[in-house]
Amino acid sequence: MRKTVTSRAQALALVTAVIGFATVVVQGQTPATPPGKPAAAPSVPRTPWGDPDIQGIWNFGTITPLERPAQFKDRATLTPEEVAKLNQAEAQRGDTRLDDATRDVEVAYNSFWWDRGGAMTRTSLITDPPDGRLPPYTPEGRKRRDTLNARGYESWASRALNERCLVYRPVPVRSSGYNNNQIVQAPGYVAMLQEQIHEVRIIPLDGRPHLGQAIRPWLGDSRGRWEGNTLVVETTNFHPDSNYEGSGPNRTVIERFTLTDANTLSYEFTVNDPSTWTRPWTGQVPWQRDEGPIFEYACHEGNYGMVHLLKGARVLEAEEAEAKKQGR
Repeated sequence: MRKTVTSRAQALALVTAVIGFATVVVQGQTPATPPGKPAAAPSVPRTPWGDPDIQGIWNFGTITPLERPAQFKDRATLTPEEVAKLNQAEAQRGDTRLDDATRDVEVAYNSFWWDRGGAMTRTSLITDPPDGRLPPYTPEGRKRRDTLNARGYESWASRALNERCLVYRPVPVRSSGYNNNQIVQAPGYVAMLQEQIHEVRIIPLDGRPHLGQAIRPWLGDSRGRWEGNTLVVETTNFHPDSNYEGSGPNRTVIERFTLTDANTLSYEFTVNDPSTWTRPWTGQVPWQRDEGPIFEYACHEGNYGMVHLLKGARVLEAEEAEAKKQGR
């Protein structure tokens, strides 16, 4: 839930400060117009130093699932009527029978608090494999996935990273209930501030190598480059606990950001982890320009959910122990 709203100026100040530091670092190293840079396409806006300008606040929300649901089988797209029906159902999901205690717990908040986005015409974010499904898991990947899905309630350390307010969803970017991402550019750098858990990625564009294998940030280590009008970002060196659909820390993610019109940024990502899947896979979702502002995601403050999860587990354990004691 969006708990505290900050001013747009505060949100911009955070990212501007980060980029300001980055600009100082590369000052005198990155020419204003790098030699050999292709001529600017007249339809693509440019920064003062000549890169395609993709700055702004972008909303990547969609209720289209990562994998194609079984009921659609070989169907890659939906009809306009099906899209409208899905969007209507989503809009009403949080506002029905809120007086029912069970439903209130399951839904958590009414629609005012959510920003899930709408359905795309495609039946899945995954575009390759053609069936819209994740490739088969390797034995190692299946074991890792099952272990992650069976997380216990022994302590806070056994819970998922998003419940601990560390990382909500690692790279690549995926839709949730809070879907804004602010992009700011400087010569030699791109910075991305994600609204949920206010994660910031600073992506160098100067051709430097990745960090050593011993250094593994939560969101991995990103390096970018421009291929024509497309920003290509390669991310490696993920933290061992920063899994994605059960993948391991040695996965590689290639993201492609392309401005297709003034208000649409095509986001395509390819995930490759031979220890988890039998082949790489690719997904795509359009990001839409948003007026903002970016909201503060105050996660740790008043994080009663974690406390109640662990207390509830202790209560269940005590009840089970008492039942055994009574021979039931």
